[in-house]
Amino acid sequence: MLAKANRIVGANDYRAVVRRGTRFPAPHTLAYVRITPGGEGKRFGFIVGKSVGSAPVRNTVRRRLKAAAFELLPEVPAGADVVIRALPAAAQAPWSTLHLEISQAIHRAGTR
Repeated sequence: MLAKANRIVGANDYRAVVRRGTRFPAPHTLAYVRITPGGEGKRFGFIVGKSVGSAPVRNTVRRRLKAAAFELLPEVPAGADVVIRALPAAAQAPWSTLHLEISQAIHRAGTR
């Protein structure tokens, strides 16, 4: 589980990352990464809309994304805010695929 310090909770923070962050599309997810120079925190946010499926399906996808984010937290650059939007195909994707897509987005963002 992500600690409170590692979660994006405010609508304005989500909006800032989605609008000003770098976009990394993948088959099952869409990642937005915004790195603030001199920042110290590493925060994640998740968007799982109704197009993904029913409430139990959306909750399962959200839990998988959170588990992947928790594992990848040490690899996230300092000052990074990451918002992961689950696409409808994420409902059938295995955890390893979601983990790989998030990992690739983080690594690509760190090299820019």
